[in-house]
Amino acid sequence: MDAPPFLMHMLERELIEYLENFVSARRVKLFDKVLSDRTKYITVVLEDIFQPHNASAVLRTCDCLGIQEVNIIENRNEYNVNPDVALGSDKWLTLVKYRGKGNNTYEAYKNLRSRGYRIVATSLHERKAVSLDKFDLGKGPAALVFGTEMHGLSKQAIEWADEYLKIPMYGFTESYNISVSAAIIIYELLAKLRKSGLSWHLKEEDKTALKLNWLRNTIKKPELLEKKFMLMKNSRK
Repeated sequence: MDAPPFLMHMLERELIEYLENFVSARRVKLFDKVLSDRTKYITVVLEDIFQPHNASAVLRTCDCLGIQEVNIIENRNEYNVNPDVALGSDKWLTLVKYRGKGNNTYEAYKNLRSRGYRIVATSLHERKAVSLDKFDLGKGPAALVFGTEMHGLSKQAIEWADEYLKIPMYGFTESYNISVSAAIIIYELLAKLRKSGLSWHLKEEDKTALKLNWLRNTIKKPELLEKKFMLMKNSRK
């Protein structure tokens, strides 16, 4: 029988305290600082982004600005990361991939709505699109959906969205590069979110799970240390 959630949480906390002994105090302090600035109030959704440079640049932006989760929809194109651009940012993020089904965009939207997100499609030409500076964060958590470099979002991604968002344009060129567009929108909304009175910080259980995962990603052969930890726990019973 599985242990109750609160006992699992306690076990994770004890394991974290144990694993912290195998990384520098500076790294532990950095983990705590980054976790205090992370959010899932805004999440990013990428539909069929196929150029590794752009795909990786968006991940790097999300990590730098404090977005924890990125949802990746693979309908026609596989999402590939360029390590020279991402600079390891993907190992600190929560990547949720939707692939292998008839319509992965539908599955992604369904999952995000079930978790309380409103689906916000980024579209310059959508008639109902709200300008970035007028977007209302107070209406609830938002999933920002970005499309491919050449064609933007699919017809279904636009039709099934709840709201629409656009960046004001003042020049002759009609659109930004996908990675630039994502950076502008995320920076603007995160700056506004941090100044708001909204509850945007991660839940404590999310912080615990992430910190444990980050420690595992930092320590060489963490499974051996975890095995030793469990043997020590069992020997005290």
